[in-house]
Amino acid sequence: MDEKQLQDYVKEVSLQYFKRPFVHQANFNRRLKTTGGRYRLADHNLEFNPKMADLPEFLEIVKHELVHYHLHLTHQGYRHGDNDFKQLLAQVKGSRYAPDIGLRRSNSKCLTYRCEQGHLIKRQRRINTQRYVCGRCGQRLQLITVKK
Repeated sequence: MDEKQLQDYVKEVSLQYFKRPFVHQANFNRRLKTTGGRYRLADHNLEFNPKMADLPEFLEIVKHELVHYHLHLTHQGYRHGDNDFKQLLAQVKGSRYAPDIGLRRSNSKCLTYRCEQGHLIKRQRRINTQRYVCGRCGQRLQLITVKK
């Protein structure tokens, strides 16, 4: 799906489910990682994650962003916690959350240091071993393992 197809698709979904036209721009933003889409308040444009465009849940993601869009333009509660938002989202059967496609960052990197007396120090960030020493005994540190 390219930008023109996305624009036409969003217009079609807006008319079919909301009975209102979508008159602003819809485009892809490849910097979106874990969100399905974004409604921009300043210019009323919609941005979508291109990695989710091929998923079967993409229709629900488009509906979700259009709920933000139409409620904001009609001066109603467009935020996730507002009752107007929850009611309209349930009415059009939109998605409350974006599907997890495995792009969340994990902090699983673990560095293990050992001092000259054998104390083990585990860190997620690298330590400058030329500058820092063991906090227990004051001896020099040496990197022994890096786990991802």
